[in-house]
Amino acid sequence: MTPFQNASTWIDAENAQDPNSEIYQSNSYPKELLYSNRMYERLMDFYPNASEEVQIASKAQHICRWKMPRESYPMDRVGYLKWREELKKFHAQTTATILEKAGYPLPFIDRVSFLIEKKLLKKDAETQLLEDVICLVFLEYYFDDFAQKHDREKMKNIILKTWNKMSENGHQEALKIIFSEANLQLIQESLGM
Repeated sequence: MTPFQNASTWIDAENAQDPNSEIYQSNSYPKELLYSNRMYERLMDFYPNASEEVQIASKAQHICRWKMPRESYPMDRVGYLKWREELKKFHAQTTATILEKAGYPLPFIDRVSFLIEKKLLKKDAETQLLEDVICLVFLEYYFDDFAQKHDREKMKNIILKTWNKMSENGHQEALKIIFSEANLQLIQESLGM
């Protein structure tokens, strides 16, 4: 097996241990394994020529996320931002250990960590590509659930923030997603379309 195949298998094995599950098309999946697969599939669909570094970063974006629950930080804005920062580092370190075991050289591992930590967003093309994929996966698979839990004004804010993180290519791709009538209206209203 290649280092990529080994790394992918090990990332999947870690994510398969998620005690949280999600039902999708009548089947139950470990939540982060499903997210990882969605990220990778969306990346390859959106940008099939993505480098191996971006491919791995897409699969490992939420690796073992359940080990660092949101509730373990203060439930305010400061707590949220601290959790997000430490989460990125945790995902990067967990992935680095796997990549080392798979035999990848240090510059490759460092690059994957750089991407997972979303450094130089808007300035680094691959960080931007990864962010586009994150936003597309959110809009396609998680947006509807979010919209049911939050009020209209909060959702408009979330849509705007999501949209502003994306590139023009990301925007074009997002407009191809099939949304419910209500959600499409909400998106159009938020973006002034």
